[in-house]
Amino acid sequence: MQRMILGLGAAILLAACEQKPQAVADAYDPAKMEMKSPPAKVTAERHKGAFAEGASLSMGAELKPLDPSPVKTVRLDTTHKIIEIAPGVKFSACTFGDTVPGPTVRARVGDRIKFSMTNRSDETVPGMRLTAAPMMHSMDFHAAMVSPQDKYRSIAPGQSIEFEFTLNYPGIFMYHCGTPMILEHIASGMYGAVIVEPRNGYPTKVQREYVVVQSEFYAKPDPGKAKVGGAPLYVLDTDRLRDARPTHTVFNGMHNGMVKNPLPAKVGERVRLHVLNVGPSKTSSFHVVGTIFDRVWFEGNPDNQFRGMQTVLLGSSNSATVEFIVPEEGSYIMVDHHFANASQGAIGLVSTTVKPAAKDLEHHNMPASATPNEPDAVAGKMAFESKCLACHSVGEGRKLGPDVYGVTKRRSKAWLARWLKEPEKMLQTDADAKAMLKEYNNLPMPNQSLTDAEVRQFIKYFEWIDAQPAASVKAAGAH
Repeated sequence: MQRMILGLGAAILLAACEQKPQAVADAYDPAKMEMKSPPAKVTAERHKGAFAEGASLSMGAELKPLDPSPVKTVRLDTTHKIIEIAPGVKFSACTFGDTVPGPTVRARVGDRIKFSMTNRSDETVPGMRLTAAPMMHSMDFHAAMVSPQDKYRSIAPGQSIEFEFTLNYPGIFMYHCGTPMILEHIASGMYGAVIVEPRNGYPTKVQREYVVVQSEFYAKPDPGKAKVGGAPLYVLDTDRLRDARPTHTVFNGMHNGMVKNPLPAKVGERVRLHVLNVGPSKTSSFHVVGTIFDRVWFEGNPDNQFRGMQTVLLGSSNSATVEFIVPEEGSYIMVDHHFANASQGAIGLVSTTVKPAAKDLEHHNMPASATPNEPDAVAGKMAFESKCLACHSVGEGRKLGPDVYGVTKRRSKAWLARWLKEPEKMLQTDADAKAMLKEYNNLPMPNQSLTDAEVRQFIKYFEWIDAQPAASVKAAGAH
């Protein structure tokens, strides 16, 4: 009897092993994808309406709900205009839809995009003076599966192009100008994001949903000394661009822009950030201080899931959707944990408060003062905010070190230059430096290894500060 039972069990096991596994449907089966589209059309018809049009477009960090239409009509015209990439830095930019970054397109797998664009780089944008010369432009959608020679062709100023394509994969995809030199066009501001949801939606529900686009600027004062409203015009620094040495690394087009205007959230809410690093050349290590990413979908595709991550590494044109819970009241700092990038402006806030207190966030590069116009003073302000705010205030009193307001009236320019360049040597020989060390609890100022040019920029900034009324400096430093 026992032998019969064992034999029967073996037979059942053998039969189970011989059964063929059930076929699993491939969500990315090429046979079920739409890869055909009509040829692109190029015409001399100039569009004269809004620079960006379409129900699927989001114009800022907050992502609009999905437009249910299976066909998304999207217009993104190109413009040349002046934008402000940092306080006091007016930059000659090229755009899609008249913004940097361009508007975000939101759609779903299976949707069809009907795209049109007029090259309006020869038009003067209202309120902004035309700077860069009109030139050829094109559109390259990373979300599309099309012939680049047909759809991504360059068009001249005054020409328009139309083409369409179907979205076959979910994710966060970059779009950018594909006209040579591509590097210069992207660095001038011609980029944006396409958010493609899975066909059946995301597996989680969130209360807040935002888009964060990281990018680099390479800016220098215009060699021709052109000005905008009395302030110097900044133009593309092609030498720094080729060497991948950005002057500014930012979220959503503006140095510390989402510090001044935080992304709102409430305690207990699940927040979803669609993060895209457009480069054009640097890597991002995206991190949110005070929480952990519950889910990370690399490239924005839920099939590429990680859990419990602290930081997401994104190369140029890589992306990720990250989700986290807001655990308690506070301001949660979004930052590129490659802190050389953070010090150039890659920082923002997700905040439960309407106006977070800057004094609690200074070690993460918060704004300190009003805005100078002179290039050396502007550079000095940015360097001060990235290196010095943890220990010094501007018009708000002493901290670990002295308030810098009035410093050029207390010290000579030569003294300040020596102090900024070699503080450790000054502490050995200078009576005023020794007295200051004693007054501030024997905490010496570290040597920041500043170049002569950086020392000059700091002093220019201090001189600018001391030319401002005390009340205005204090008020500016408090926001």
